[in-house]
Amino acid sequence: MSTTLTRSLALAAAFVVAGSAMASAHTIEQRQIEQRYAIETGRQTGSITWLEGRRLRADQQKIMQVEKSLKADGRLSPRDRRILRTLQDDAEARIVAEKADTRRRWRFLPRVGN
Repeated sequence: MSTTLTRSLALAAAFVVAGSAMASAHTIEQRQIEQRYAIETGRQTGSITWLEGRRLRADQQKIMQVEKSLKADGRLSPRDRRILRTLQDDAEARIVAEKADTRRRWRFLPRVGN
């Protein structure tokens, strides 16, 4: 009876660990999607200029490159997740700052670029 209980507890612990790793990976990807969406929304409304958008998208590319290099061994350690979270926090702060600054695309000018 105790071996069955031990096996069940070990299996439950394995599911919890695997689930938390998958959830954190999903969170990283979801934040990337949300940040790209915020940049594009700012570009469409004119609160982010073309040059600001290029810089912000370059930040996103850098984060994706860092993530790819950290995942080279096939997994993300807690330290790796912390690094990515810090990069994403910095990028999010820049996105918010660019949306809130006074530089705007003039309404009569067409939206150009990506």
